[in-house]
Amino acid sequence: MDVEEFARDFLQDVLAESDADGQFVEDVFFQKSCEQLMEAGELDAADRVPYRAPARGIRVDGYGGDPVEAAGTLNLIVLDFQPAQEIGRLTGTEMDAAFRRLSNYLRQALDERWRDALEETSPAFGLADLIGQRWQSIAKIRFLLVSNRELSERVDGRSAADIEGRTVTYSVWDIRRLHAQATEGYGREDIEIDLEEDFGGALPILPAQQSEVDHQSYLAIVPGEVLAEIYDRWGARLLEQNVRVFLQARGKVNRGIRITLENEPSMFFAYNNGITATAEEVDIANDGGQLLLRGLRNFQIVNGGQTTASIHVAKLRKLDLSRTFVQMKLSVVTPDKATELVPRISEYANSQNRVSAADFFANHPFHVRIEGFSRRIHAPSPDGTFRQSKWFYERARGQYADARANLTDAQRKKFDLENPRKQLFTKTDLAKFLNVWEQRPHEVSLGAQKNFAAFARRIGQAWRKSPDDFNEAWYRVAVAKAIVFKSTERIVSDQPWYQGGYRANIVAYTIAKLAHDVSDLNRAVDFEAIWRQQLPGSTLDDAVAIAAARVHGVLVEPPAGISNVTEWAKKQACWERVRNLDIAWPDAFIAGLISAEEQRNTARTARRDQRELNGIEAQIAVVNAGAQFWLDALEWGKARRLLTPTEAGILNAATRVPARTPSDKQSSKAIEILAKLHSEGYPKELTASS
Repeated sequence: MDVEEFARDFLQDVLAESDADGQFVEDVFFQKSCEQLMEAGELDAADRVPYRAPARGIRVDGYGGDPVEAAGTLNLIVLDFQPAQEIGRLTGTEMDAAFRRLSNYLRQALDERWRDALEETSPAFGLADLIGQRWQSIAKIRFLLVSNRELSERVDGRSAADIEGRTVTYSVWDIRRLHAQATEGYGREDIEIDLEEDFGGALPILPAQQSEVDHQSYLAIVPGEVLAEIYDRWGARLLEQNVRVFLQARGKVNRGIRITLENEPSMFFAYNNGITATAEEVDIANDGGQLLLRGLRNFQIVNGGQTTASIHVAKLRKLDLSRTFVQMKLSVVTPDKATELVPRISEYANSQNRVSAADFFANHPFHVRIEGFSRRIHAPSPDGTFRQSKWFYERARGQYADARANLTDAQRKKFDLENPRKQLFTKTDLAKFLNVWEQRPHEVSLGAQKNFAAFARRIGQAWRKSPDDFNEAWYRVAVAKAIVFKSTERIVSDQPWYQGGYRANIVAYTIAKLAHDVSDLNRAVDFEAIWRQQLPGSTLDDAVAIAAARVHGVLVEPPAGISNVTEWAKKQACWERVRNLDIAWPDAFIAGLISAEEQRNTARTARRDQRELNGIEAQIAVVNAGAQFWLDALEWGKARRLLTPTEAGILNAATRVPARTPSDKQSSKAIEILAKLHSEGYPKELTASS
């Protein structure tokens, strides 16, 4: 997909979602573009704060979360959105004007009289008050301009500035850069680290493994000061995407690391496990037999993010790092192998922290199964026609666009009817739809990435305990919850008391409150009915409208000492207050609920059906793999003494296909044994053509 097609599709996505969900177009543009910035590592969070005062040259559109949680960096965002089919040109003069408006907002936010003149419940006041409260702890400022136009080629950058002693840097994400991030995963410039020129000199390095053409490994000792300076320059972009998401949900800096840096810096090397890192390219010189690491390209820390961030915080606090050293295991991975190898290195390196694959990767069996349901299961037609549609689950970025890419016009029209864009949902969407029903609105309010990290850990644990819980009935309930979520968004936007702002928080807390009170009644929402109708129904809509008004009142009246509503919504205390609300639910809504026992019975039946289906699928997989595949696995396992007699017998039974097919239980066990061998390094994967 070229940039012109991407721009048209991106605009249509924004306009369609705006129309379907009753949102302002710029709100949707902010949400969609900032999701890409978070995936790229430019931001850890993105909260919408629209404020304009054109006469005074002031504008802000959002910020990147609490500066305290971003190592003292204040990220402010301004938009440039043009609803035109053709890509426009963003000139240097227009870029400068956008950044100037953002700078004016920041300067005004530091003026207490200006802050106090704002409406206290407005997002602009909340952000200004947060800036005022955090100003002493803010070390750096980043201005980000996000545009669906293309930045003029004549603009090659913008020099850093200064506001009251804080360095201000500038970043522009135009449509070409958004396109690169969305389609290739490289929307940001390469990370080029020149140790000799910029960081005090080359580092001694030892080769550890050079046997693979596409993968070499080295060991090095990195001075704490150097690691802190590198992180200071590139920040969270150094943390491989999945690890970064994981760390965001883990919260504050590790206490043990901090104590060591403060009290025993010379013992840091002995106490700490160090970091595991990758790079696409390294510059290594040989100085009289001593190898020296002079530079790295696209350096990524896949394990040791807490270590790195803690050392950076110590630098900001002026602690002496001259005696702090960190061991580094560095793998050099070529770009064409990075997609395959870096996630594995990340997963295995983090195993010491008991981080499951579900915390990280889109190819976990949970996501694969949900994707399979979404491609196979048709939703009932809500309008009485014979045309059925599907809810398209995008477990990996770009799947929807890829599915449409090579179709003819007629095929694409058919695809769009069967897979309407309004029924497309991603992993982070699914996490949001489900976590509100788990009564975690404060987690959902943290933002898509952090919420997904928490969701992934819980799903990973649940999957290990009982994968059969995730069946077709579970999928239908998940889609029903998506329908309720989207309906609640429209309902909130239509309320007379809604003046814009905080809609995402209101929606999350409204549904969570409904889930809590229904559970207290020992009842359940009839999600199967919602699935059949593809609508929540008027009684549920009425209940949502009542609850939303009450929730809104709690959100916009935070307790003393908290002025920022967005930050208030991220706190457990906010959920406690909403949970304790006494809401008089309509009688018709209560009458439409089903019993909790009926819901449990449905889940038990679905679990049994999934177990039977798993056995059938396992048999098919065993037969399709072929006798030679299972013979190879059997011999490999025997040679390494990894198989018990029972396991060897089951694999031996599989070697007799297709003349004799193992039972469904034997087939399931064979696949479990294969997974065991994979964990020990067996290279052959199970495919239909194995």
